[in-house]
Amino acid sequence: MAKGYWVSVYPAISDRESLTAYDELAGPAVRAAGGRLLSRGDRVVAHEAGITQRAVLVEFDSLEQAVAAYESEAYQKALVALPDGVERDFRIIEGTD
Repeated sequence: MAKGYWVSVYPAISDRESLTAYDELAGPAVRAAGGRLLSRGDRVVAHEAGITQRAVLVEFDSLEQAVAAYESEAYQKALVALPDGVERDFRIIEGTD
C-alpha cells in the first residue's frame, strides 16, 4: 500500500510565536494519528523558481490515514491555533509504491 504525505509550504509567516503554539498542538495530534515528521525546515536550498519558504513533510502509512489525521478532532483543534498571520499551502498526497 502506498504511503500518504502531508506537504505544507508557508509563503508568509508574520507571527512566529503564534506558529509555535500551533506546532505544540499539531505535533502530538500528528503522532497520535500515526504520522512521522520527516522534515520541518526553514533551511531550504532552492532551484528553478528560487523560493525558499518553510516546508514541512509528514509521512503516514497510507493516504487514508493521512486524511483521517487531518480530520481528527485533535488536529482540528491545532488548526484553530494557526494564526491569521500565517499563509500556508497544505496538501495531502499519495506516495508511490
